[in-house]
This record gives sequence, structure tokens and C-alpha cells, in this order.
Amino acid sequence: MSLVRIILGSKSDLSIGEDIKSMLDQFKVPYDFHISSAHRKPEQTMKLAQSAQSDGIKVIIAVAGMAAHLPGVVASHTTLPVIGVPVKGATLAGEDALYAIVQMPTGIPVATVAINGGKNAAILACQILGTSMPKYSQLLQEYKEELANA
Repeated sequence: MSLVRIILGSKSDLSIGEDIKSMLDQFKVPYDFHISSAHRKPEQTMKLAQSAQSDGIKVIIAVAGMAAHLPGVVASHTTLPVIGVPVKGATLAGEDALYAIVQMPTGIPVATVAINGGKNAAILACQILGTSMPKYSQLLQEYKEELANA
């Protein structure tokens, strides 16, 4: 059963998705993976958010660039933690996506990582899981020790 749901807003975000998947694989976190635009597939996006909890998901990572509505739309349809990953675009270097994600209204929070910060999104998801699943907390501790010794 998957614990993390990854949703990309576009196929153009696949490289960030791969960063997330590789880090979750490193921590042995089961996940599922979807491409679903908040604009082009709003019904599918809503269903992915609404069904997440009943599917056993504990954290959702939503990756989007430009207007970056995906993380907020997902957060509006679930009570699960949502982590937004802004993607660097050609026009405003990802600042547009960053501002769109961090400016959520009260009641619809989205945790946000750096522009193109897919790896940190995966680590944050593991930290959230680690609050109730000690094995992820232990793996994170080992990872941080490796970082300190690098």
C-alpha cells in the first residue's frame, strides 16, 4: 500500500518527479505516481486528492510550475498534509510557481520546498511519516549522519 501520492501537473515536470521517486526509494517509502493538471484534468485531480486518505496515503507531494495551482487545489480537497514543489519555468525562473504555492489562504496550507526541490519534498514526506512510523525516523537519522560525515 502506498503512503505517499506524487502528483505532477505536467509531463514536463518528470525530472522533478524522478528526484522525488529516487529519494522515496532510498527510504523504502511506497508511493503512487500520477500526472494530473489542476487546469486540464480538474475532475481527475480532485478525485486523486479526495481518495488519497481512503487509499492509505499519508502525505501528498504536488509538483507544478507557472501558475502552480495544483498543490492548492489538492490541499482544498483533502485534510492530508500536502507538500508543494514549485518548478522553474522559462519566464520567471520558478518564482511565479513559488509565490503561487506559498500564498495559500488560511485553512488551505501547503508546505512548500525550494524551486525544483523534489528531493527535499521527499525528505519532508519521510519526516512526516516518521512521526508515527519509527522506521522512517530511523532511516532519516542514518541519512543525516551520512550527510554530516560527507
